[in-house]
Amino acid sequence: MSKSLARVRAALDAAGVDAEILEMPGTTRTAQDAAQAAGCHLDQIAKSIIFRGEATGHAVLFLTAGGNRVDPARAAAVAGQPLGKADAALIRDETGFAIGGVAPVGHLKPVTAFLDPRLLDFDVVWAAAGTPRHVFAISPTVLLAVTGATLADFTG
Repeated sequence: MSKSLARVRAALDAAGVDAEILEMPGTTRTAQDAAQAAGCHLDQIAKSIIFRGEATGHAVLFLTAGGNRVDPARAAAVAGQPLGKADAALIRDETGFAIGGVAPVGHLKPVTAFLDPRLLDFDVVWAAAGTPRHVFAISPTVLLAVTGATLADFTG
């Protein structure tokens, strides 16, 4: 088991979440790939979109429904600071994950997170489990709780 996958498993276990992590036969790097692999609606994919907080210099995580796009101006307003592009080094340093496998839990450092209300329209959503081939299903209300995310409208 990879270190990234193990961190996700440990974070879920520590939160008391009984989620099965599945290895998919193909990549789940994109929301469309993940939805096809999981056999679910595109919006049931909880995408992890990371920006760099320009005031803090730290990663800011936006968990959004697979078919939605983060609106940079709305996201900055929600985050309370200008946002910039997070490079691979910042993402790896703060979350411990590579782009394409960023999980909503198991980060190396505390990450400010926001959750798209669209995800609450489903009983179950799917999220990356730390690699480009692993995902797990979770209730969106449980996802909101375990990530410590703030429910916010940041899509457009």
